Amino acid sequence: MAKSELERVTEEKVAKGGILVKLYFDMQSDDKEKLQPLLVDLINERLLKEPGIVYCYGAIEEPIKHEKYYITSAAVHVLFENMRNLMLIAFKYAPIGAEILKPEKDLHVNVWDLQSAILDVAQFSTEYSRYILEKVLKPEDFDTIMKDLKNREVLGKKLIDSKKEGALPPQ
Repeated sequence: MAKSELERVTEEKVAKGGILVKLYFDMQSDDKEKLQPLLVDLINERLLKEPGIVYCYGAIEEPIKHEKYYITSAAVHVLFENMRNLMLIAFKYAPIGAEILKPEKDLHVNVWDLQSAILDVAQFSTEYSRYILEKVLKPEDFDTIMKDLKNREVLGKKLIDSKKEGALPPQ
């Protein structure tokens, strides 16, 4: 039996570190008519256009009423270029579930991709913390914390640059 183009692309990408994942998203609203278009937008206009996504397609459930809200969900198959892109999308879009479909056993993760993903998650965490702190702290306390974060950013850049130049000793 001949393989479909989708199967061929999937196998090629997975062989090079790609990951096929089924992501689950949910949505709720008091307006039933808004739900499915919002999930279609999520899949076609957001996820599909994210860097590191090779393809995605999904199925959206018919909304059901629960108390005063309508709720629905979508199961979306997404082929990611690598683990880093999967982590970024999971952090950015917060799916309610994830099922790794391929590879089926071991996953090879490029060290650079993993390091980048860890730094990306740290950056998201810092931005989220900053948002929370802006809303809670007194202005003078916030200014002190922002100076500390700026110094941390400068130090982080120096560490990255020295690692690239080979100045740091091997571990």
